[in-house]
Formats: sequence, structure tokens, C-alpha cells
Amino acid sequence: MIKTEHLTKRYGTLTAVDDVSFEVGPGEVLGFLGPNGAGKTTTMRMLAGFVTPTTGRASICGHDVETEPLAAKAALGYLPEGAPSYGEMTVRRFLDFIADVRALEGARRSARLEHVIEHLHLGAVLEQTIDTLSKGFRRRVGLAQAIVHDPPVLILDEPTDGLDPNQKHEVRALINDMARDKIIVISTHILEEVDAVCSRAIIIARGRIVADDTPAGLAARSRYHNAVTMQLEQPGQLQTARAAVAALPVVERVEVSERDARLTALPRSGATILPAVSELAARTGLQLKELHLESGRLDEVFRTITA
Repeated sequence: MIKTEHLTKRYGTLTAVDDVSFEVGPGEVLGFLGPNGAGKTTTMRMLAGFVTPTTGRASICGHDVETEPLAAKAALGYLPEGAPSYGEMTVRRFLDFIADVRALEGARRSARLEHVIEHLHLGAVLEQTIDTLSKGFRRRVGLAQAIVHDPPVLILDEPTDGLDPNQKHEVRALINDMARDKIIVISTHILEEVDAVCSRAIIIARGRIVADDTPAGLAARSRYHNAVTMQLEQPGQLQTARAAVAALPVVERVEVSERDARLTALPRSGATILPAVSELAARTGLQLKELHLESGRLDEVFRTITA
């Protein structure tokens, strides 16, 4: 597993990471979230052995990152922020170099190189130098070097940064596929990534952990948890609908978007309001384009927790 114990990093008077402790086990995909400057990347760098903690310790598969650095790094695939590489190398030469560093040989070497080239769609750019690649392709090369030796642990800092929607979908599918038998930590500020690939999320702010829960558990903290949103066919019914929904005893307040004739009813604490709202819409003859129950909004939870 990955384990951190009271991990702290100070730069002079600045405490970038402050007493962070957590464990991640096999099969978990942990989303490590936080606003810019919260300490995400510093924590990732300490886990990967690229930054030495001021106090505390970290271990990868039982190997202390400071006292057993080679064993810890052998078990680790790391995609740093920005995916640094050697720009003058071709993609093929760079991946061969990484395979050498990781001591891959023979049939396994060929199979692993073929695997990452195919799954990250690098075949068309193998003979290009890395500094001529688009940001998206450089990110994919960075991910390829992280997984080429098939490590049991992956630490990925912003793995879909710079990718278009199709590429993001492909990388997330790859992460979901690998998650069955790996430990994966993803540092990200993209909340949709949490829903897409993570089984657990830690939110860090000002260097400290402020939440550790499943994505569903975090969404349940939202004031929109179990809210009901409806969109009307006839915008002229909006104010009538607003008044009728607001009058329901189980509804605390109603938010309205006149631009798209949409209203959202927020429940009183612990209330289930979908049956009441649905019955009201049918009884009063509201013409609806959609009616749906909200699980909660991660962006609102994130802002509340980190503000």
C-alpha cells in the first residue's frame, strides 16, 4: 500500500504540507484534490521521493521512500506535473531509454512497449522529437513512461491536463482498467475526474487534509443532495411553478434560471422531496422537458470545504 505518516514540508516560514497522514490500498483510485497552492504537488513529490519531507515519512509497498529509495521507486510509476521529458529525443528513443532505466528485457520489454504505444495511441508520433509534439501528445508520452514497467503503484499528477475530450475519455478508461490490480493516486483539480475514475477522494487545503470520503459521500454533503431540478416547456409557467414549489412544506428554497426556464428545489434537512414535486407538477399541469433528482454537486462541496 501507500502510507504517509504525519508528512510535513516547510520552506522557511511557509508550511506547504502540514501533518498529512493517509493510506491507500490495492484496488483504490484516490483523487487528491485541492485549490492551487494547497500542497497537492508537494505531497506527490514527497511520495515519489523527489522532495524530502521536513518531518514524517512515506512508504510505497512497505519500502520507506527515504531509507529504501530504489525499492520504493521500482514499485512506482510517476507522472509529474507538466510531464517533463527529453525534448530532443524521439518518442521511440525516449520510451526505449525508460525501458532501459526500468531494466526491461526480452519478450517482456517488447510486450510492455507495444502495450503503452497501442493503448496511448503513440504509433503515429514515434519518430517525432518530443519537443515537436502537442501538449496532449506530450502528456500521453509522460503517462506511457509511468506505466511501461507495469508498476503496482501509480502516482499521476494531472494525468488528463491538456487532453481533448476524446483523449480524456481514453486515459480515464485506461486508468479504470488498471485500477483492478493497482494502487492509483491522482492529483487533480478537475472535479469531473473524481466522478469518472476515483473510488475515494481526499481534499487538501492550506497543506492539511480537510475531507476524506467516497465521491458519493462528498456529494451527500452538498446542499443540492436530493434536490429536484425541473425544466419547463413553457417559460411563462416559471413564476407560477416557483411559487407552487416554494409553498411545499418539504422545500427549503427554490433557485430559478430564467434563461433556460429551469428551477431547482432544495429540500429541508433530511427531507425527500421528489414525490411531492412530481405530484405537484402533474396536479398543476406543468409542461416539463425534464425532471431529475440531484445526487449533490461536488463543485459546491469543494468550494465550501476549501474556502
